[in-house]
Amino acid sequence: MSTKPYSEMTKEELVKERAEVAAIYNKYKKSDLNLNMARGKPSVEQLDLSMEMMDVLSSKADLTCDDGTDCRNYGVLDGIHEAKVLLGDMIECHPDNIIIYGNSSLNVMYDTISRSMTHGVMGNTPWCKLDKVKFLCPVPGYDRHFAITEHFGIEMINVPMLPTGPDMDVVENLVENDYAIKGIWCVPKYSNPQGITYSDETVRRFARLKPAAKDFRIYWDNAYGVHHLYDLDQDNLIEILAECKRVGNPDIVYKFCSTSKISFPGSGVAAIATSPNNLVDIKQQLKIQTIGYDKVNQLRHVRYFKDIHGITEHMKKQANLLRPKFEMILERFDEEFKPLGIGNWIKPKGGYFICFEALEGTAKAIVSKNKKAGVVLTPAGATFPYGKDPKDSIIRIAPSYPNMEDLKIALDVFINCVKLISIDKYLHDMGEETVTYGPGAKASK
Repeated sequence: MSTKPYSEMTKEELVKERAEVAAIYNKYKKSDLNLNMARGKPSVEQLDLSMEMMDVLSSKADLTCDDGTDCRNYGVLDGIHEAKVLLGDMIECHPDNIIIYGNSSLNVMYDTISRSMTHGVMGNTPWCKLDKVKFLCPVPGYDRHFAITEHFGIEMINVPMLPTGPDMDVVENLVENDYAIKGIWCVPKYSNPQGITYSDETVRRFARLKPAAKDFRIYWDNAYGVHHLYDLDQDNLIEILAECKRVGNPDIVYKFCSTSKISFPGSGVAAIATSPNNLVDIKQQLKIQTIGYDKVNQLRHVRYFKDIHGITEHMKKQANLLRPKFEMILERFDEEFKPLGIGNWIKPKGGYFICFEALEGTAKAIVSKNKKAGVVLTPAGATFPYGKDPKDSIIRIAPSYPNMEDLKIALDVFINCVKLISIDKYLHDMGEETVTYGPGAKASK
């Protein structure tokens, strides 16, 4: 097949190229594949790395904390001190600024939005009593974030992502001039799905925001803070809470984290870190909601990892499993797509995803074509509020779950589908009706 850019091909060359690509695609369709790259699930091999955690506690274990707390019983609303120290070191926050929850940081974020809706933030009017509530959403972004705000009927506003993070000119203008804007979703390190880490300037501008709304908060989801792919070549992120405190703006951030992709996704430990004023506000609701979360699981994590060095060494093992998958995909993209000029992507240094930017108007068709060949991807548009990608170009690839053999096959199918749909787009732009692209999607002439 050709390595000439599709944009430089004649119609005749594109038709010939299409026939070759379509023949390969038809073989994939007959292969009865059933492969899934839709979500960032750890692989079985990654989960196996944590299995020894199941052995650190037994019926003979002492389940008492250093301060005498019996982890088998009620009490300790905000989590055992040892767990606060462990997660505090992981997210660079003082233990006194942390509340330990259950297994899911997403649940903590949901609760935070829900509490704001029904009871307000630090004495401000509950959002449910306001005519309009808005949230800023850096795009492309995390679909489950957007699902929470959509669930509560909050209006979501797209903010473009730049290589340095959200476009802060847009953020500052909106936040500082609109009282209805109550928050912004952020994945500041190895962002979902692009793998971008916010620059120092971006973090400092966040800390210096002057919101029109007193109850505006930055929802700082530090989900991938220790998820590096390389030992030395790593991104660094300014710690937002310390920066906010330093500039006299301590209450503006809620910082979320969990061990979901570190230990066991269904049985990890989640936390929120924030200012003392926010902690008092949160605990007013929390003490009604629960007497305390699973202290036995908190202790299990502490006894297994011991300290931040234990987490660091564990994450090196995780990286050894993930790195070959990322590198294989990125190398194939360079080989297959660069000569043809049919896509853009960022090479992340960590996180869980690769974001592929296809030709405008082709993402849905590419995802659909993959599905028909037995490869399931994240739905096109999922990385935007309301599932609507204005350019229909962003596709999130999750390499973690499949084994290398399955991933290679899925990648072959994906590359083939991108080529096929891209050719059809160029033919459509030349006035040709095609099988897979454009209104009607009829067979090529």
